[in-house]
Amino acid sequence: MNKPFIIGVAGGSGSGKTFFLNCFLQHFSLAEACLVSQDDYYIPVAHNMTREENKLYNFDLPTTIDRQHFYEDIKKLINGETVQKKEYTFNNPDQVPRMLEIKPAPIVIVEGLFILYFNEIAELLDLKLFIEADNNVALGRRLKRDLAERGYGYDDVLYRWTNHVTPGYNEYLLPYKESCDQVITNNTNEAGDILCVTEAISKELREKVLR
Repeated sequence: MNKPFIIGVAGGSGSGKTFFLNCFLQHFSLAEACLVSQDDYYIPVAHNMTREENKLYNFDLPTTIDRQHFYEDIKKLINGETVQKKEYTFNNPDQVPRMLEIKPAPIVIVEGLFILYFNEIAELLDLKLFIEADNNVALGRRLKRDLAERGYGYDDVLYRWTNHVTPGYNEYLLPYKESCDQVITNNTNEAGDILCVTEAISKELREKVLR
């Protein structure tokens, strides 16, 4: 198997990475592209914390990620091996984690907040995409997600945004923006707008990688 083409998709919380990736993956079959997400490599901590401690836990630090496991699984995909990984549910006891099976493909997409900060992962990337959104747009998306999906209260979300999310973004992601091959502003919630961007990228990849 030839070495796959590795795409890194980095972006802060609320930048719309998931929305972008969902649009991007529509251009490829499961046999053509696979996705490995940093979010599934958080070190489990819920069983060691009280509910109040959980509310204050800072997910926006690189030390919360099982960095070695994340790197090793990316290398497995590069080497043509299938990865089995339990989904991380962000300490939400009401959500049952799925067992994920990630099969190797000619295009491997790696996404996450710290993928550019983790130098051993950044060095594997053939294409680096930086997804960004205006602060008010990003905060609105974060509120909508955390209130509905992660069981946090409004004040908890704002606390995290001010004390965890923004400092983490400024220290561990923003300094790498200029090193990326393409910066994509994602202030829209319209699939058509993002599909236009992803179609151009996917067309180039088909000519370069999948021909």
